[in-house]
Amino acid sequence: MTNGRWRDRCVAALGLTVIWVLLWGSFTPLTLVGGLVVAVVVLIVFPLPPVTYAGRIHPYGVLRFTVRFLRDMVLASAQVASLAFRFGHTPRSAVIAVPLRCPSDLNLTLTAEALSLVPGSLIVDVDRKRGILYVHVLGVSDPPSVEHFRQDVLELEGRIIRAFGSAAERRVISEVPA
Repeated sequence: MTNGRWRDRCVAALGLTVIWVLLWGSFTPLTLVGGLVVAVVVLIVFPLPPVTYAGRIHPYGVLRFTVRFLRDMVLASAQVASLAFRFGHTPRSAVIAVPLRCPSDLNLTLTAEALSLVPGSLIVDVDRKRGILYVHVLGVSDPPSVEHFRQDVLELEGRIIRAFGSAAERRVISEVPA
């Protein structure tokens, strides 16, 4: 096993141990050792596949992503509240397929999680092989609003890649239009 793989397993064991201690609600030597034993057993019985991350964290990209994400959450919350309190009006919704430009597992996961956290959108399915997210969206009523939502998702993907992506992924999003 390579040094990087050992490091990943140690980090996973440490994370599982911290979760164990938090679940027990007390930091004692017994819960710490018990958590470490449970973590090691879990990692041996259920080994994780190797995960590669060729990117790095770009602080300016993370800041841009965070600020825009918080803005999107506030605006989406207001839109969903507006739809909920509109009497006599049935909100329209749609399931929209959005093919991502960089369909790595990490990018699919981060984009799907960010979309799911924003009110009014929910991931219904993910096609890993083709890199397509299927998203249920509230408040879309016509083809232009569907296309607008697709563009919003691709812009979100771009912000995520600018924050966490590899150099190759950053090149792809700069070359392929949203």
